[in-house]
Amino acid sequence: MLALAATQALAADEPSRLDQVIERKVLNICTTGDYRPFSYRPDGANDFVGIDIDLGRSLAKSLDAEAVFIQTKWSNLLADFKAKCDVAMSGISVTLPRQREAFFSDMYLVNGKAPIVRCDDVSKYQTTEAINQPATRVVVNPGGTNEKFARANLAKAQIQLFPDNRVIWQEIAQGRADVMVAESVEVKLQQTLHPGLCAVNPDQPLQYGEMGFLLPRGDTVFKAYVDQWLHLAKASGEFDRIFNANMK
Repeated sequence: MLALAATQALAADEPSRLDQVIERKVLNICTTGDYRPFSYRPDGANDFVGIDIDLGRSLAKSLDAEAVFIQTKWSNLLADFKAKCDVAMSGISVTLPRQREAFFSDMYLVNGKAPIVRCDDVSKYQTTEAINQPATRVVVNPGGTNEKFARANLAKAQIQLFPDNRVIWQEIAQGRADVMVAESVEVKLQQTLHPGLCAVNPDQPLQYGEMGFLLPRGDTVFKAYVDQWLHLAKASGEFDRIFNANMK
């Protein structure tokens, strides 16, 4: 008991990431840059755009700090976050394996998995069971929850990995794949950007999901600040303005 108390006292004396960010005036944000409408960096562009990018700038401003975005990829997200960043903001699904290694902010969006297909095939791929057939070609970006969903639920289908999530939709449009399952907000946007592709029942997703921001494990002070900032951004209408601006 004494050893535990000493450890807790030592942890309490450690500076919060909140104080470190305020002192250095820089908020380091890990983001993937491949996930519209949350985080996107077009080829040749210097800056990221998206819902989480604008929210990251808002969070940094609230701390009188500069938002510095550090590009990562889904397969390295947790490792890069722990080594390089104060927060990760990239349309990140809340999962229990991630929760074991980091804190999450309060949920900011409910956003389950939904298919996107060629519009002529919408009636063909209405359910997980209909997609999970040997003749179905499912395309997926590696390393994130999209791949995990496909491996767990679509094992009978032909699962094809495609490394660039920014242009993966063309695999379906050009007939090299039949289905991708991704977050409902993402497939809603992509169907507006790619005529001929249609989201399948995006308001009734195949799997429930939530999104949050990754925060340092154990840092309750920083988490409390981020949660309060998020609450005020929603209450003031700032969150809705950012969301709606990035869904066009």
